Amino acid sequence: MKGIVFPVTVMLLILVPSSQPVYVQEGEFSFPLEAVKKLKELLAVNTTASPHMMARTNFISVCANPELPEEFQPVCQRDDAPAIFNRL
Repeated sequence: MKGIVFPVTVMLLILVPSSQPVYVQEGEFSFPLEAVKKLKELLAVNTTASPHMMARTNFISVCANPELPEEFQPVCQRDDAPAIFNRL
């Protein structure tokens, strides 16, 4: 029985910390990694467009998108939102 307890304990110690959510820090904001992945999906656009125009257009459409995770709503209210979204 002792031979089984040690490997199970080690496995639990390895798995418990990895089950914690991962956060992405951007300035004063902290976002769950899953929310950042969703943002990336929403920002996906045609790469032939001008980068400046693409950022501005994406920002407007992303903030109006009902699928945008609510964690990003405070960012949408800021003047520097396009820059924050670009860095994420």
